[in-house]
Amino acid sequence: MRNLLFRLFYSVAVVLICCAASYGQAASAVCPSFSKLIQKGAYGVSDTQGNIISGCNSDTLYIPASILKISTALAAFSILGHEYRFKTEFYTDSLNNLYIKGFGDPLLISEEINLIFDELGQRGVQRINSIYIDTSNFALEQQVPGRESTDNPYDAPVGPVVVNFNSVAVRVTRNRTIVSGEPQTPTLPIMQQAAKNYLPGSYRINVCTGHCHPESQMARYTTELFRAMQKKAGISGQGESGIKEVPPDARLVYEHRNSKDLEYLTLSFLKYSSNFIANLVYLACGAEKFGYPASWAKADRAVHQELVKQLGQKTASAIIQEEGAGLSRNNRITARTMLTVLKAFRPHAYLLGKRMGVLTKSGSMKGIYNYAGYLKDGRAYVIMLNQSRNTRRAVLARLKKGQYPQETKGIK
Repeated sequence: MRNLLFRLFYSVAVVLICCAASYGQAASAVCPSFSKLIQKGAYGVSDTQGNIISGCNSDTLYIPASILKISTALAAFSILGHEYRFKTEFYTDSLNNLYIKGFGDPLLISEEINLIFDELGQRGVQRINSIYIDTSNFALEQQVPGRESTDNPYDAPVGPVVVNFNSVAVRVTRNRTIVSGEPQTPTLPIMQQAAKNYLPGSYRINVCTGHCHPESQMARYTTELFRAMQKKAGISGQGESGIKEVPPDARLVYEHRNSKDLEYLTLSFLKYSSNFIANLVYLACGAEKFGYPASWAKADRAVHQELVKQLGQKTASAIIQEEGAGLSRNNRITARTMLTVLKAFRPHAYLLGKRMGVLTKSGSMKGIYNYAGYLKDGRAYVIMLNQSRNTRRAVLARLKKGQYPQETKGIK
């Protein structure tokens, strides 16, 4: 009930703040020194101490898209720690059934599953009959806010036990045969379904499109992959599969910690902008701080509290965050706050990729074209364009050359 009330209050706050933001955008949108490039948006540049040296519309709320991943990473490093590794538990019962109980590991990929079967074999597992997925560590109020039901991996759902980013790599041959698109992953029945209407070529496809039931489809993909890997490992047995909680009399055989730590995960979701990884890290922040099962309400609360601690109450209140990746169009942030986030994130700047030769995280959706990062001399910068024209490269080119007003008129 407390979580429900928190989400209700949060949603009302988002609506009110977004209305205020829309008014602010209408009242003050064009940046005079960039009038041909910024019609509805903001920019800001700060020195290495975090002092704003130039900016426009710095206190107007805008949709951040994926630059919001920087604030997720900042909070996660403090809540979880750089060396945090996701775990997955494996149980067996007297009938040699296997139960997989997950905690949202975003890198439970084929290579990692090979390691798991090596370990299960060494621990005496010689037969696996039925395979069940225990989903009790997640209690999501909904799937990812802002997620759409497309076949794009960008829109893959999240859950407590998820394999290969909830997407399948497939190759459709000239005679329309569908095979796995990667050598480490066997060809699975779910691949045949996902790519049945595709033309010859190579693809990566979201396993849950249209009106699919995410929990059932995620469990199907996981159990199909584990069954195929079981055969590859030479472990006998067969049986049914599905969603089922670990029974009280089952024995914990192995607790697997992923070989990759949080720093590696953060590099992945910042450099390659993985929504899937970012949101599972976001959910872990809430669950590790307030207890499992993971929920959006716990994640919202945990990340907000951490950002208040690091940025201050006033600054953190200018971040409206519904999820960890920037998918939701209800997310909001100001340019001033983004510069403060970048100041705090500076020790981790090396985790960002590069755009136009400077460390940058991009954020893009229809009508949203944002950049945030660090110029070569160490200055932090942010460009937030919530407009139809994508002129962010032109704005960044001018910022790189120092072609902006060297004053803070109108910036408090």
